[in-house]
Amino acid sequence: MNPDCTDFNRSRTILSAARDDDLAPDAPARTNCRPQPSREEAAVQTQTDEIAPGVYRFSTVVEGIAPGGFSFNQFLLMADEPMLFHCGARGMFPLVSAAVAKVTPIENLRWISFGHVESDECGAMNQWLAAAPNAQIVHGQMGCNLSLNDLADRPPRALANGEVIDIGGKRVRWIDTPHVPHGWEAGVIYEEGAGVLFCGDLFTHTGAGPALTEADILGPAVGTESMFHAMCMGLNTGPALRALAALEPKTLAIMHGSSFAGDGAAALNGLADHYEAEARAALGA
Repeated sequence: MNPDCTDFNRSRTILSAARDDDLAPDAPARTNCRPQPSREEAAVQTQTDEIAPGVYRFSTVVEGIAPGGFSFNQFLLMADEPMLFHCGARGMFPLVSAAVAKVTPIENLRWISFGHVESDECGAMNQWLAAAPNAQIVHGQMGCNLSLNDLADRPPRALANGEVIDIGGKRVRWIDTPHVPHGWEAGVIYEEGAGVLFCGDLFTHTGAGPALTEADILGPAVGTESMFHAMCMGLNTGPALRALAALEPKTLAIMHGSSFAGDGAAALNGLADHYEAEARAALGA
C-alpha cells in the first residue's frame, strides 16, 4: 500500500515549518510566505542518544509520512576531528544543529558526509558548512564528480572505495555501494574501532522506536520496503549487502528507524537473501 500523498505533502509542510526565518540575518523579512506552524508542527523535536562509544544519534520524528511516524536521523562521531553523517533537510537544520551543539560546538565539526545526494541526506549541507568554517564534505569519487563539486559551497574531498580517514581516535572507511539502496553515487561509512556501520537508507523502517534496539529489524525493513519501494534492485544488490556483512558490524546506524545492536552480519545477509528472492520471483526463476 502506497503512503497517502496528502499526508506526505503535509509532512513536507512540517519540515518547512521547522526552518528558522533568521538563518540569513540580512535577508528581507519573509511575511505571509507560509502559514504559522500548527501545534503539531511546532511539537516536532530532535532527540539525542549515544548509541555506541562516542557515536551520537539525533532523531526527528515526523508524523504523516507513514503510520506511527517516520524518523530522520543524523549521527555524530566524536573524535579529535568530529564527523557528522547525514546533514538532514534544510528545514530541519535549526532543530538538528541545536541538538548537535549540546554535544559539541558546531564550529568544531571537521568532516561532513552522507550516503547519497538526496534532500534528507544533504539538503542542509551548505548550512552546516557555513556554521562550521573548518568542515569539509567527504564523499565517494562518484558523488563528488556527479554533484558535490558543484553543489557544495566549499570543495569536497573525494574518497576512493575503501579509503580510510583517521579523524583522531576513530578510523572511518568509505565504501562504495552504487545503487544500493539507490543512487549511482551511493555509499556508506564504517567506523572500524567500535564496528559501527552507518547504513544510510538500508533497513529503513517506520515508527518512533527506541534509539537502539536488539529486536528484529529485518521484518520491519521488509514491510516498509513493500510500502515505499525505495530499493533499487540490480545485479550488485546482493553482493553489495554481503560485502557489508563480511565486516561483521556490531552496530547498524540506520537513517530512518531504530539503530541496531547485535549480529549485523546476520541482518545484512538476511536483507540480501530477501532481495535476491525478490529478484528471482520477478524473473520467474
